[in-house]
Amino acid sequence: MRPFTLAFAALLAIVPAAAVETRTIPGVEDAYKSTAFIAEPMPAIDAALVSAKQSGKRVLLVMGTGGCHDSAWLANLIATDRFAPVRARYEIVYADIGMPHVKGWGRNPEVAKRFRFRIKGTPTVAILDAEGRVLNRKAAPKWRNAASRSDNDIYNELMN
Repeated sequence: MRPFTLAFAALLAIVPAAAVETRTIPGVEDAYKSTAFIAEPMPAIDAALVSAKQSGKRVLLVMGTGGCHDSAWLANLIATDRFAPVRARYEIVYADIGMPHVKGWGRNPEVAKRFRFRIKGTPTVAILDAEGRVLNRKAAPKWRNAASRSDNDIYNELMN
């Protein structure tokens, strides 16, 4: 088994990085970059919770950063026409938390602390009720592969 493993590892080492699929989003120049993430997110989170109480909606709190390809992909995808029902269903806040799982790259640690998250990757996507309770605690950290998920899977998870 060991010779096979070594041969497979050698093959992976010579596969060019360009072989990885680059996806696009119509109308978005770079689907892997976003300006949606708010530098000072706590007031926006508070406002979204107040609005959720009035509207009966939930809050979709996307904790990530515009330079993270998975975070940016998700923000750009949610902004498309297809995801209009998702935007209508939630009060959405894109909180710029940097990349706290990388030493020295985190920002706004009070966001994760407020909702009792230890960030393992970005984005971490929390669905909150109007009182600020996390409704998807186990699923929230699993979004760090958002750019690899199909659009249908993302849509269905957010609409269920």
